[in-house]
Amino acid sequence: MTPPIDLLDEIDSTNAEARRRAEAGETVARWIVARRQSAGRGRRGRAWNSDTGNLFATLLTLTHKAPAEAAQVTFVAALAVADLLDAFAVPGSVSIKWPNDVMLAGEKAAGILIESGTHASGALWLAVGIGVNLAHAPEGTERPATCLASHLRSDIAYPPSIDAAARVLAEAFALWQARWESLGFQPILDAWIARTSGLDGPCVARLGHETVEGTADGVAPDGALRLRTADGQLRLISAGDVFFGVAA
Repeated sequence: MTPPIDLLDEIDSTNAEARRRAEAGETVARWIVARRQSAGRGRRGRAWNSDTGNLFATLLTLTHKAPAEAAQVTFVAALAVADLLDAFAVPGSVSIKWPNDVMLAGEKAAGILIESGTHASGALWLAVGIGVNLAHAPEGTERPATCLASHLRSDIAYPPSIDAAARVLAEAFALWQARWESLGFQPILDAWIARTSGLDGPCVARLGHETVEGTADGVAPDGALRLRTADGQLRLISAGDVFFGVAA
């Protein structure tokens, strides 16, 4: 079943609102969607550009999975966003960059931020934050960004409205989540790998305290990036800024 969608005109951050509701004891899964954010956030505390016309959405849900297993939801989210873009974009233009940046023609069109905490019930609450550039792309980003409006199929004149995009996203997420819950992570990982490029070429990972260069060697069963350094050492990268086919 697809959780209900709460569509708000404006809020500081959909993830922040999800956290507030979780900490207040909310137990029913739901999507929190905003037409505008005043304090959107990306990974590592970065500001997330919040132009109106783009999609800002967070799924608040509870799980009894262990934190390491629950983190697999980022792959579920990436597949759902890819399905959303596929519904409107030029065929073959959608891909995923490890672990959860969704791309259009090789440029970033969406980002995902997962946050979590312990719920009063003892379960783990998850805030699955998703930002999708529907109508506008930010400028001045480290890597090129784009928006769906620049990659629409020839039979589509305009990107979907925020509420329409939210419905497509919620339905796609529910389908992938159901597969994850019933079949485990491997089918999710297989579908994700089929959409992901760069997993067998030059790679640079910025990990905060160090930068690691080498060659990507696929992914581990839990989705961690396998990075083999020049001296043959195998590093498993679970999180970080990763760039494929480029130098540091």
